[in-house]
Amino acid sequence: MSDSPVNIIGVAGCGNMGLSMAENLLANGYDVWGYDIRSINASDDFQNRMISNARTFASKVNTVISVVRDIAETNALLFDDQAIMCSPNYPTSLIISSTLSPRFIHDLKDRIPDDVVLIDAPMSGTSYRAKLATLTFMVGGEADHVQRLMPILGVMGSDIHHLGPVGAGAACKVANNLCAAAGMVAVRRALAAAKGYGIPQDKLLDVMRTSSGSTWYGDNFTDIDWAREGYAPTNTMGIVEKDVKSFVDALEGLAGIESGALEDTIIEEIRKLEPLI
Repeated sequence: MSDSPVNIIGVAGCGNMGLSMAENLLANGYDVWGYDIRSINASDDFQNRMISNARTFASKVNTVISVVRDIAETNALLFDDQAIMCSPNYPTSLIISSTLSPRFIHDLKDRIPDDVVLIDAPMSGTSYRAKLATLTFMVGGEADHVQRLMPILGVMGSDIHHLGPVGAGAACKVANNLCAAAGMVAVRRALAAAKGYGIPQDKLLDVMRTSSGSTWYGDNFTDIDWAREGYAPTNTMGIVEKDVKSFVDALEGLAGIESGALEDTIIEEIRKLEPLI
């Protein structure tokens, strides 16, 4: 394990989640910098901490938290277009907080330099929880590596679960997100039926919050900024679809369980979603 300090942090992927995570780190005294391939409308306090050049970003920080969208963007960040892990001054600690297949995380361990500390720490919670620093982190990695990076996670989240070796956090996250996606599809279908019966959506949601139909999506419907979205590959519903596909990928090679009609149906129903008015 590298002895390099971890107090200069870079957040790659400063969207709704990553930017709030970076701002919380800054507010708690960390020297933190942001990187994104898109133009980011950051707060005044953080705008001058956004770095537009990937190599400059890589050489400035020694711990990177990656919050990019998917496997393609992760590969681009680490090895391809931006290639921060191919920089002469690559970061010595890498926290993967994107929701990715655990099979990809296992392969990633063999692709990064041997002296880089890797943990997977995908998080659960929407952008409002990122702002409040109350995210839930599901962590995989060697115990001493996790212990070393735990203070960073503690600034951004209120519930941190070390679940096992590298890949365990990702495995837990895609399993969790399968359940979340199933609940979301069920609630949207129930809301459509309620509308047909003349039951106001808010009334149905109130009932479900205190009944057996309670779900994370339904219980927090008014706080989730994307709750009313229709499906598009590039929006949050597209990310939900991606997460279900990551669960399907995670099943490859597992004895006694394989993907089937449930996962296919959830994906099909997500793609049918129209915006709620």
